[in-house]
Amino acid sequence: MSRKKILIVEDEVVIRSSLKKFLEKKNYKVLEAGSVEEAVKQDLGRFCLIITDLRLPGPPGTNIIRLAPNIPVLVMTSYASLKSAVDTMKLGAVDYIAKPFDYEDLLKTIHKLIEEPDQQPTIANMLGTCDAMVELFSRVRKVAPTDSNVLIVGESGTGKELVAKAIHNASAQSSKQMILLNCAAIPHTLIESELFGHERGAFTGATSARVGLVEAADGSTLFLDEIGELTLEAQARLLRVLQEGEVRRVGSIETKNVSVRLIAATHRDLKTLVEDKQFREDLYYRLNVFKLTLPPLRDRHSDVMLIADHVLQCAARKLNKQGLVFTEQTREVISQYRWPGNIRELENAIERAVILCESCFITPDLLAVESEAPNRSDHENNETAMDDNVSLEDYFQKFVLQNQNQMTETELALKLGISRKSLWQKRQKLNIPRKKSRKK
Repeated sequence: MSRKKILIVEDEVVIRSSLKKFLEKKNYKVLEAGSVEEAVKQDLGRFCLIITDLRLPGPPGTNIIRLAPNIPVLVMTSYASLKSAVDTMKLGAVDYIAKPFDYEDLLKTIHKLIEEPDQQPTIANMLGTCDAMVELFSRVRKVAPTDSNVLIVGESGTGKELVAKAIHNASAQSSKQMILLNCAAIPHTLIESELFGHERGAFTGATSARVGLVEAADGSTLFLDEIGELTLEAQARLLRVLQEGEVRRVGSIETKNVSVRLIAATHRDLKTLVEDKQFREDLYYRLNVFKLTLPPLRDRHSDVMLIADHVLQCAARKLNKQGLVFTEQTREVISQYRWPGNIRELENAIERAVILCESCFITPDLLAVESEAPNRSDHENNETAMDDNVSLEDYFQKFVLQNQNQMTETELALKLGISRKSLWQKRQKLNIPRKKSRKK
């Protein structure tokens, strides 16, 4: 069994070496770095945990959180205060320890983070911790092994194609290639030929027979993006495929049996299209067996920076500009902007910024988006004004006890800047059980 790898980022050689020796005795494989710049030269994705000092030469240790969004980061510092602790947790650290620390206590924390990882469901190439995405991931896992048709709805740029691919890859048809068609990209005069194929001479220009995408998807998955753009004639043909399992090429009198799982996606309201006689009601109910709704990025407040940091890392690697980070002003702009084009717009803005960036810092002007005024409540302002000398545990306990009757666990975690799992762990450590709320 291979040893789990931990990266220690610490500029004090004595502390770094001592910690490495201790962890290696506990059967961990440990690598070292003296700064963030030195750490990013390694493949951060291969570590199960990163332990970093807060204050380092060059960029602060918290920058590692942005550069390794899928790896838990434990931050240590001798500059312990409430504000730095809360700020660190809000940046995405899984925990925070103050020097000098007890090695056995540290080991218990490491065991929790490594041996008891968060079991929150995710799907390939998609990030998200908000309630809507957690529910989406769970529903995808449930429907994927079935042969049910799936309808994915959501605004453009929210990741509908990624969800379709995740369903196919976890299905019984995963050994075969998923066939994809964007219905909005094909002229109405050619859509039937594209989907169902045609015989030679079926229409002007049909110089040879052609297999349609439905026939090509036999035994696999057919993903029709923007299905609301299909003509009524094409809808009628598609309905027969779903009802009878038969496809007939344009210009042919013969039918062929096919077994196709259909996943459809749209940013339009199909129910409204049905009422306006632009979409067949019988086809709508055939498609709407299992419906998945993707939330727009503006409703995923806790996910925006998680996605942005990941996109920055990917863009920097693609364009060979490693070590780039967002300035605090840029992070504020990204968090406040509504992103009408959703994740696709965010990806394009960050890639453009990486191309234009001439230093290691992504500044707001490079994104070419306008920030929106923050809307902070008096309660949040009071939190920031609290005494920095109060311990993190005292602050946590006081905040939870004062607010747990009015807030859900998700809301509490969001206000504290930590994950639901971290909130649960802190409750256990400080013996603050969650009281069951009374039904109204």
